[in-house]
Amino acid sequence: MGEAATVDEYLEDLPEDEKKELQRLRDIIKSKVPESKERIAYKICVFSINKDLVGFASQKNHLSFYTMSPPLVKKMKEDLKSLKMSGATIHFSPKEPIPKSLIEKILIERETEIKKK
Repeated sequence: MGEAATVDEYLEDLPEDEKKELQRLRDIIKSKVPESKERIAYKICVFSINKDLVGFASQKNHLSFYTMSPPLVKKMKEDLKSLKMSGATIHFSPKEPIPKSLIEKILIERETEIKKK
């Protein structure tokens, strides 16, 4: 995969199952937080509303959903306990996706965090 300049370019080079899962995540983010802006930063797809909201990426052995908030992960510990975590990042796969309801809850919490600051 080369250096993608847009989220569309980033997704187009991925294996079909990863592309489909990350597009699902993208669609949820855009529908729940329509004012969010997307960009490529740090070689990942980042969504922001004045500040970075969340992000996602395809890694060698998994997909990553970046909550970008260690305090949020701590606050949502019970909701996240069944998922593979690394810091404030959720690791998942097309075969083991993050439930839509949990993604939406994370987005609501992140949006609230950002607007409080």
